[in-house]
Amino acid sequence: MKRKPQGAGKQADGTEDWFTGPAWRDRDGRAARRRKRIRIGAAVVVAAGAAVLVLNPGDIRSKLPGRLGGDTTAAAPLPPETAAPSAAPADEAFPATPTLKAPFAGSPAVRYADGAAGIVLPDARPVGRLSEDEVAGVLRQTKELLVDANLNPRTLRGERPTAALDLVDPLQPDVREELETGLSKPDGEHDPLRLFTRFDPHEVRLVGDVVKTRGRMSFKEGRDGALAVHTDYTFVYPVVKATTGAGEVTRTVARRVIDIEVNDPRRFRVTPGKLALTSYNANFGNAACEVYDGFLHPQFADGRPGAAASGPAVDPYDRSKEMTEDSGSGCGTVTRT
Repeated sequence: MKRKPQGAGKQADGTEDWFTGPAWRDRDGRAARRRKRIRIGAAVVVAAGAAVLVLNPGDIRSKLPGRLGGDTTAAAPLPPETAAPSAAPADEAFPATPTLKAPFAGSPAVRYADGAAGIVLPDARPVGRLSEDEVAGVLRQTKELLVDANLNPRTLRGERPTAALDLVDPLQPDVREELETGLSKPDGEHDPLRLFTRFDPHEVRLVGDVVKTRGRMSFKEGRDGALAVHTDYTFVYPVVKATTGAGEVTRTVARRVIDIEVNDPRRFRVTPGKLALTSYNANFGNAACEVYDGFLHPQFADGRPGAAASGPAVDPYDRSKEMTEDSGSGCGTVTRT
């Protein structure tokens, strides 16, 4: 929806020719909502182990039974991310196999922060008509949305992400309608995974109570003095099958890029205290392709193959590349989990 000029008028600062109308917009006039699923090629490990070793070395090493690496659980934590890294994290020569006691072993995520501690807020400063305290409040709300959407145990097991939904401006009818429909009747056009991380509790369960988090948040002054917040975070989820005695640990890696905008309610038709989502993009590493039931479906080494991979091999831990709306789509193969 586009903003409509209402003619010349006086603002509090004496300037003229201001606008009222919806404040949710992006370059295309519509929130960009898409996702990309990257399937792990675990099902071909036994049948074509040699080929996978060449094409997918990181993954095949992590699936070799008995392969032990160093004490990766004692690796020094990374400092907070303040800018995009220049390259993907180095692949270990002999990565450890993830276990119930060490679910992040053999993964770069072993050095990531735990949960919400990985969402570090930047120092606030005034932006447009917003004071430093108001900007700080928006940044805290943004973190609350990310936490409820991607880290709250209730959300992860498929329950309604009430806190996150409550933060989205109800005057964004297209966004709220899509999210609500996706949670109640998910399909390819209304997919809650575009904003929320959800697993079917009858299929898998999280290992332990820690989700690893890595990323950064920034903000600037946007159009018409709006506060524009940009977030780029990777979340790593260790899971096992929900059956009694299940012991094989795998991981699903979700990278989310979300842009939020907050406008002056004196100039735009917005709900004070709420966030407008101008775009939200997501990539998933190790999740079944072309399944639109509202849940992520991690693939295990002893599982059946999902949809045939049509995209390139991708490292889900590579945060050096910008994730954009036209960065590609389809079902590829991860090089490691």
